[in-house]
Amino acid sequence: MEQHRTRPPQRRPRPPQSPLSPQGAVAEAAAVHRVPAPTTRRVPPVVLTLRRLPNPMLTGLGAGLFAAAAMFLIGCLDQLLFDGEPLVYGVLFLPVSALTALWVRTADLVTAPISVPIAFAFGTIPISGGTSGFGGQTMAVVTALAVQAGWLYGGTLIAGVIASVRKVRQMGRRQRARDAAAARSASAAAGASAGAGAGAKAGAKTGGKRGAKAATGGASSVARRG
Repeated sequence: MEQHRTRPPQRRPRPPQSPLSPQGAVAEAAAVHRVPAPTTRRVPPVVLTLRRLPNPMLTGLGAGLFAAAAMFLIGCLDQLLFDGEPLVYGVLFLPVSALTALWVRTADLVTAPISVPIAFAFGTIPISGGTSGFGGQTMAVVTALAVQAGWLYGGTLIAGVIASVRKVRQMGRRQRARDAAAARSASAAAGASAGAGAGAKAGAKTGGKRGAKAATGGASSVARRG
């Protein structure tokens, strides 16, 4: 009697898995290579108070005109209320110097220490007490500048220090911006390379599975023919 030949059960081929798209691989790699967020520093209360002040950002000429007008007004008020007291004029010159250096824009920081002494000399005209005539008034202003040289140097020093600090901070911000841009570029390059490697591995794996399935199908067809 003939015995029917039983065929061995054949496994159904699994559908090939689609490799990861380049966009998905790049997104996954970019998610892995994230740049850590910078830590926030606690701001002192004095800095917060200064930030609440108006910040007009004057040009170099505007800052010089502001200082000259402010010191001339202070000189007139000093002459009217305190009979030209040099101490009052010198003390009020310090905050004017600080505001001039704070309100000048970053591109004109070098003009702050220059415009402040000129404004000081211009403001001494009402309190110098010179005689009539250009020569007498000029000599009175020169004498007042010599007497109040300490206040003049102090205000100029304040303006110079504030301008220098602002310049250093500006340079630091630019350096941090360059470092952040370089870090972002490095992260993007690392993500792209990782995405390309993941895509290549997925393609090789899919190609290997397809080759194995083709070999299995060829062997089964040969077995049927035999």
